[in-house]
Amino acid sequence: MTLGQHIIKLRKQKKLSQNDLGKAIGTSGDIIGRYERDEVKPSIEVASKIADVLEVSLDFLIGKQDVEVDSQLLKRVIDVQQMNEEDKEHILYTLDALIKSVKLKSIA
Repeated sequence: MTLGQHIIKLRKQKKLSQNDLGKAIGTSGDIIGRYERDEVKPSIEVASKIADVLEVSLDFLIGKQDVEVDSQLLKRVIDVQQMNEEDKEHILYTLDALIKSVKLKSIA
């Protein structure tokens, strides 16, 4: 999927018009249309603003990452990453156990 196709898909999921997205990042809907048609590529700063408005990572927006990471989940991961090693180990151990439980439940 191209950058333009990602922008279209995500913009429509957010129920934003090209003009809405343009205003949110400080440009016009016409420019958003050109990005979506892959006629021009946004600068890294503009792409970052688009990703912020669409609430996805820049990696996902540009197609480097296949999995869309929810911004709230990403915030939680960052919070855990900033903890001391002992607290981080406890949280990850608990998370691993919960994930395993959910996977086992879905098999049954």
